[in-house]
Amino acid sequence: MKYVILFFILFTFNFGQLHAQFVDTSFLTTFEKSHGIKSATYNEAIGFYRHLANKYRTISIDTIGKCDGGYDLNVVYFSKAGKKNNNITILINNDIHAGEPDGVDACMMLIRNVASGKVKIPDNITLAIIPVYNIGGALNRNNTSRTNQNGPESYGFRANAQNLDLNRDFIKQDAKETAALQGLMRHLDPDIFIDNHVSDGADYQHIMTLLATQHNKLGGFCGDYIQNVFTPLLYKDMKQKGYDLIPYVNDFDNTPDKGWREFYDLPRFSSGYAALFQTLAYVPETHMLKPFKDRVMATYELMLSFIYCASTNAQEIKSVRAKDKNRIVTNKLYPLDWEVDTNVADSVLFSGYEAVYKPSQVSNMLRLFYDRNKPYTKNVPFYNHFIPNKTVIAPKAYIIPANWDNIINKLHVNDVYVDTLKKDTTISVTCYHIDNYETVSKPYESHYLHKNVKVTANTIIKKFRKGDYIVRLNQEVNRYIVETLEPTAPDAFFAWNFFDGILQQKEYFSDYVFEDRAAEILENNKELKKLLEAKRTDSLFANSAAMQLDFVYRNSEYMETGFLQYPVFRVE
Repeated sequence: MKYVILFFILFTFNFGQLHAQFVDTSFLTTFEKSHGIKSATYNEAIGFYRHLANKYRTISIDTIGKCDGGYDLNVVYFSKAGKKNNNITILINNDIHAGEPDGVDACMMLIRNVASGKVKIPDNITLAIIPVYNIGGALNRNNTSRTNQNGPESYGFRANAQNLDLNRDFIKQDAKETAALQGLMRHLDPDIFIDNHVSDGADYQHIMTLLATQHNKLGGFCGDYIQNVFTPLLYKDMKQKGYDLIPYVNDFDNTPDKGWREFYDLPRFSSGYAALFQTLAYVPETHMLKPFKDRVMATYELMLSFIYCASTNAQEIKSVRAKDKNRIVTNKLYPLDWEVDTNVADSVLFSGYEAVYKPSQVSNMLRLFYDRNKPYTKNVPFYNHFIPNKTVIAPKAYIIPANWDNIINKLHVNDVYVDTLKKDTTISVTCYHIDNYETVSKPYESHYLHKNVKVTANTIIKKFRKGDYIVRLNQEVNRYIVETLEPTAPDAFFAWNFFDGILQQKEYFSDYVFEDRAAEILENNKELKKLLEAKRTDSLFANSAAMQLDFVYRNSEYMETGFLQYPVFRVE
């Protein structure tokens, strides 16, 4: 518990200093004025940044797009001399879940202090902050939706104006906010991306947990660097400030005293999306049960640790990202899905509370209870090594018929270079037949997500039209291209229902009409007739006239070619 006492001393000093440094109360935040009880509303936060920008030339505010509620989505920049090519760019996103506002208030104090010179930011840092990302959620203010959270006095709602969880939208891009943020990320190409959150789950002593994008999935030089160099530097720097960081406690069904598996951040999540572009991505998760003021100050200090660790290691960060970008341009083998390697684990020094069970006052049955009178600190296993369980060899290019322009629009937002065929062309391509897939029984973020997709690849000669799209695999964004266009990837566009039109057969036949035509087909196609006879070894098939007629139909020229044919074609 020593670190808790040390933190209290540090917080009391820092919080008092923040008040003492600013006589002009117009530059005090809502958080400071309320002595750490209140969080800024959307209007208070934006007004605060505009007030700062009017006073300090190093602060600027840009509009990057609209949100679903119709409001402008803003980004705030701090840079002493604008964005330089050799600068490390850090992009901080706040309020993606508007009930988790710790980053909103921490960044308001941070940007004020660096603008006023109270905190020195190295010259090689360009800082970009989204003050409030989920504006619709922030305006839906309450104090009850985060049942397990200890403050602030009021906060926003998790979902946006469409009731979408924006941290599940980074591939499907249903929300206007998502397209705006993706456009900003491709414009800035941040070296480090931070998405501030508040955790849920078990009770323990740590104030701050940290989710780093899964290092094996990030891969290459960046994966090694984030795992072995940069994340340990953050841990070391925060420990010197009195904070013992631990990895995000990804265990909601069991107590964490026996360890846990690292969170698998698919591309639908902010950090998993950022990793597609060789960005070092992090999701700080303060502990929900800690007082709001403690959580905000922990977030504030972690943002400073990111800045200083990035500045002192700028050359290495730039180097590993450049190497991986060059590698991706010519890379051929791409993992599509991953699983945890339970044979390998790191060790985490975890400070928790003993989990016990006592009778529930609601049900009279045993309930879980973390006894804060019984703290402990011990090493627990952390399973943070993943192995690919599905891979694909990338083609030279994908061809997408012009009628799928909704897909092309998503590619454009993500800086994918797309060309068009200049004339009608007949090409040998690989096409996928969708053999099988499973679909969730209830909607997930406005979609009926497909999973466990099985395909068969066939080589065909196909005529494409002038204006059809061609996406070549010679780009720095190849990972995004492959993981969205390969239909068996867990977050592919196919999984998110953007090609569901091909899953419904549009034409069929009347038995009594097709009987004579089927007989002609078999008379003229001896191979098909042999296949039919071989199928009759199955007694169910042999005793069903309908099944046999259907078999002939599906293997004839009368079967519609578009049914279950994935409409993205590979040029090998």
